[in-house]
Amino acid sequence: MSKRDFDKLLLEAVDEGLSSLGESSKRAVYFHLEQGFNIDKHEIPYKVEDFASAIEKIFGLGGNVIEITIMERLYAKVGRDIKWRGFEDLTFAKYVASLKRCFLEKKRVEESNRNQR
Repeated sequence: MSKRDFDKLLLEAVDEGLSSLGESSKRAVYFHLEQGFNIDKHEIPYKVEDFASAIEKIFGLGGNVIEITIMERLYAKVGRDIKWRGFEDLTFAKYVASLKRCFLEKKRVEESNRNQR
């Protein structure tokens, strides 16, 4: 598992989070991200802050609900439970970065343990 694996999981979580709006709305959001914010779907892992900013501009305060839905899906995909306590001041981008570090560290440790057997 690598950074690329995490990026794939993030894209799946984004897709599932936006699917909660309905398929046609999800497609409209992706179109708007591309046309209005110059963010292609496959670029989201590399433009997390831009993506979060765009979602907040598109949906206003409702963007936070979408971000939380995406985070819940992402945490489930990497096999972790969300612990909101103590993280209230983190932005969406910081949550993703924090989870990515945990994911990569966990995979590094697992790989190291496999190599020691």
